[in-house]
Amino acid sequence: MEFEPDLRDRSQWDIGDACSMTRTLEVLSTKIAFQTVRELFFGTVRFDDFVTRTESSAPAVSRALKQLEAAGIVTRVPYREPGQRARDEYHLTEAGEDLLPVFMSLVQWGDKHLQDGRPPLSFLDAKTGRPVTVHVTAGSAKSPARAGDIEIQVSRPG
Repeated sequence: MEFEPDLRDRSQWDIGDACSMTRTLEVLSTKIAFQTVRELFFGTVRFDDFVTRTESSAPAVSRALKQLEAAGIVTRVPYREPGQRARDEYHLTEAGEDLLPVFMSLVQWGDKHLQDGRPPLSFLDAKTGRPVTVHVTAGSAKSPARAGDIEIQVSRPG
């Protein structure tokens, strides 16, 4: 990546807590938080199912769901089974759905660099059956951009 002239002296940067990557990692700061969002993408909505499918403790799942809810990634929706007490289901919000490319990128990277052979899951477009992939592009460009193709600039109002 290349920096515009105003950013070349990185010792002068003053973004502090405003770094978007740092803020995102604070929200998704644990493995269980990532696994919980993965499970939401896979259709899991009930607390006990999160515990089972993430192979985590109930307190860890509870903390992750509270953290994700506080960040606006999930919302609770009450439900009641006949003869049972009221409980909550968990659903992705729009902000949660916007994490799809992040998670697909992690899966794609892991499939390429961490799997020995065939990946455990394939992700296909439901209508066409074509593989779903994630890559960085510039605007409407069709070929992927590499880090050397990107210039970093200070965001300016307007």
